[in-house]
Amino acid sequence: MAVSFIRVDDRMIHGQICTRWALEYPCDGLIAVNNAAAGNYVLKAAYKNVSGKKTFVWTLEEFKEKSQEVLDSKDNYFLITKNPLDMEKILVRQGFKPGVADVIIGPCNDRPGTTKLGNNQSITQEEAQAIENIMQAGYNVEFALLKDEAIGNWKKFRGQFGFN
Repeated sequence: MAVSFIRVDDRMIHGQICTRWALEYPCDGLIAVNNAAAGNYVLKAAYKNVSGKKTFVWTLEEFKEKSQEVLDSKDNYFLITKNPLDMEKILVRQGFKPGVADVIIGPCNDRPGTTKLGNNQSITQEEAQAIENIMQAGYNVEFALLKDEAIGNWKKFRGQFGFN
């Protein structure tokens, strides 16, 4: 397996990712996919320094180009995006099949135009559509800041956004 964990987290790479989640899932390295972060040298360097693991920060296009290398790798990677829209582009539009069925939605800050689902977990209608598309593509979507602090599956919340 080359991808052992899939997460959406608006902070992308931080201590909880590198310590708590790595205890739950095998991890040799991290792949963060975000166009803005990939284009910011300072941010890329900070992410690489905090992880203590092999860390890649790629654009969506770079990930698409390297996705087969990821699948063929003997190492286990966490795949992380900053928002559900980017994850939907990877899993649904690009058709990346990581061999992992669970997508964990972590912190999504309160912002104007969001619906609050739980502590530090708020999403827009557009993000809800992306999550719905991910679920419809066969993924199990859970909302959890930490594994033992899950607030529920997407099926619990989707009605709030007009999905039946």
